Amino acid sequence: MTKETPEALDRAVLHPMERLSEILFGLIMVLTFTGSISVATADRAEVKTVLIAAVGCNIAWGLVDAVMYLMACLNQRGADLAAILAVRRSRNIDHVRAAVREHLPRIVWEEIDDKVLERIRARATGMQLDARRPGLTLQDLRGALAVFLIVVTSTLPVILPFVFLNELPLAMRLSNGIAVGMLAVIGFAYGKVSGLSPWQMAGAMVLLGVLLVGLTIALGG
Repeated sequence: MTKETPEALDRAVLHPMERLSEILFGLIMVLTFTGSISVATADRAEVKTVLIAAVGCNIAWGLVDAVMYLMACLNQRGADLAAILAVRRSRNIDHVRAAVREHLPRIVWEEIDDKVLERIRARATGMQLDARRPGLTLQDLRGALAVFLIVVTSTLPVILPFVFLNELPLAMRLSNGIAVGMLAVIGFAYGKVSGLSPWQMAGAMVLLGVLLVGLTIALGG
């Protein structure tokens, strides 16, 4: 396992957009199950079966998503190493600029002048690189665990009405209301993080939730 640097330890385990995405994935996943419950024909046994399936599916999805997160960490670390090696092998400033352009947003690399590129090449040349292949850190494992827990726990608010309420129609409407409310909060947070209008994004997420619930009800939910 790769040793963690102080910079890695200072970073949050998951960025805000990553946390919001995981909550959204888990929420949509559980809605596909709760929306399939028929108010007219379902009994408690059927509801229990659906809820167990929803939790089990989100656990499985959380595990898959956690593994994908670790793979993304390895990919990013390998890309960083490739960028350093590309700069080291550069024979002139144009080659350095091309290497930097591959790994930075255009608005950044267009503002980098030749003096900065020379400093980048000098620093990359003087870096002590680990001879081993890129590996995972404890921070990466914490991130994977966070992904798993977020996906699984995002299921709970939506299924709890079915657990505590005996009246199925009331439980379903309350569950749908909680889901739509969560979508609104996620959309609002998305807007703030991405620089878009929080209220517009909240409305868009609510419309998505209403559309999803409406489709499942129309199809027999």
